[in-house]
Amino acid sequence: MKNIYFLADAHLGSLAIPHQRTQERRLVRFLDSIKHKASAIYLLGDMFDFWNEYKYVVPKGYTRFLGKISELTDMGVEVHYFTGNHDIWTYGYLEKECGVILHTQPETVEIYDKIFFLAHGDGLGDPDAKFKFLRKMFHNRTCQKLLNFVHPWWGMQLGLNWAKHSRLKRADGKEAPFMGEDKEYLILFTKEYMKTHSNIDYFIFGHRHIELEMKMSRKTELVILGDWIWQFTYAVFDGEHMFIQQYIEGESKP
Repeated sequence: MKNIYFLADAHLGSLAIPHQRTQERRLVRFLDSIKHKASAIYLLGDMFDFWNEYKYVVPKGYTRFLGKISELTDMGVEVHYFTGNHDIWTYGYLEKECGVILHTQPETVEIYDKIFFLAHGDGLGDPDAKFKFLRKMFHNRTCQKLLNFVHPWWGMQLGLNWAKHSRLKRADGKEAPFMGEDKEYLILFTKEYMKTHSNIDYFIFGHRHIELEMKMSRKTELVILGDWIWQFTYAVFDGEHMFIQQYIEGESKP
């Protein structure tokens, strides 16, 4: 039985991350290290800091990462890509050229007889009206088409600088640390969702950039995956147990 891997939030290409090329290479080396151990890999959103496809143009760069994803899918490893709030604007390239299975909404899936609720996590439980408005606008097909009327150079500069500005508003460019069980939106969402979906074994999210494993009941566990900017963390499910691991160069991990 091969492992199932989950990771999120690399934000490749971010103008606010000084170690972009080193970060991408580290991610690629990790994917290479698990290619013979993995049955499936779930990328739970924001792997790019801004991704927008035009009819004949895709964002510059990321060739090492995209090449490794293509190699994995060519080998028969399932690669599931969940769009986040930075990489909504994908229209077929990742599926056709790289072979990923694209998900634009949260999904409930069965893996090795366990039930997983998988999502990037943006918009789940967050009451912020400004964020809700922006999210609705970004997902609106008319707004997406208007963006693609802009020349790719201007469109990419707009998106990357917006993302940079958003990140640099935070201390050290990092997300807030764990805010407590009564304030974390993904915990509050999970508790509410469990009231009508008691069959879920694992809730797995990205988005928050914190590493968290939390028992929600005797049956159910919540996992937030950290990130691939500073933490280089991921979850692995071996068919019986779920673990959060950190990828450390030169060390062999499950």
